[in-house]
Amino acid sequence: MRAMTATPIQIFIDADACPVKDETYKVAARYGLKTWVVANSFMMVPTSPLIERVIVDAGPDVADAWIAERCGRRDVVVTNDIPLADLCLKAGAQAIRANGQLFTADSIGALLAQRSIMEHIRSTGEITGGPPPFGPRDRSKYLQALDEAVNRARRRPG
Repeated sequence: MRAMTATPIQIFIDADACPVKDETYKVAARYGLKTWVVANSFMMVPTSPLIERVIVDAGPDVADAWIAERCGRRDVVVTNDIPLADLCLKAGAQAIRANGQLFTADSIGALLAQRSIMEHIRSTGEITGGPPPFGPRDRSKYLQALDEAVNRARRRPG
């Protein structure tokens, strides 16, 4: 009888405008995890056999589709994109925002609805403002949340 080996945990970074790439690299290195840095333009990544840069074609949601097609049950996806987070959750992966907020099956529906409402308001010409400034406290919350997500993935059967 052959022993079953667990599927390796991977981290996928929706890298365009992601402010926590360096923090992600550090956590991934600590656990020895493959990290995919997905963007539609060239960006520098550390030289490591565990980090792979993927440059996808330009266009709306091309990077999102690449990630959603490849993430799975033991993976962690770093994104601020709510529709991508929804696709990743449906694939069984965990999805986490740069501020440390974990997307969950319980929260994603409300977040998608809120996003739709805000898109509608913006389409009428209303100025809604942007997200709050990203600061050191957000980085700290993110590092803790990513570490917890990796440990949850390690406990999942693969």
